[in-house]
Amino acid sequence: MLTVGETERPATLEDNSSAQALWDLLAQGPIEIAMEDYGSMEKVGQLPQTLPRNDHQFTTEPGDLVLYQGTAFVIYYAPNTWNFTKLGHIDGLTQADLLAVLGDGGVTVTLSAGS
Repeated sequence: MLTVGETERPATLEDNSSAQALWDLLAQGPIEIAMEDYGSMEKVGQLPQTLPRNDHQFTTEPGDLVLYQGTAFVIYYAPNTWNFTKLGHIDGLTQADLLAVLGDGGVTVTLSAGS
């Protein structure tokens, strides 16, 4: 589950050791991540611990949840092609929805194992 302000959205996780490590971390309790815009395509913030990487080159879609360099949690709202680890995808939000929810500038996102 991903929460931004009053907006709570489910997310589907990938089947890899990185997403499993994130799930295990969330089983200990919710994580708040302070995120900032980067490159007019993503929000990025630091996880409380390093996760295993499963990097491969792919092109993101709006709503993709990505692990960058093992410690950065990224929510993409525009496409980008790079070598990083896909953690999952926010369910049911278009690019316009994401931009409205994430807003301009900084935002705090809460990740949890469920509501």
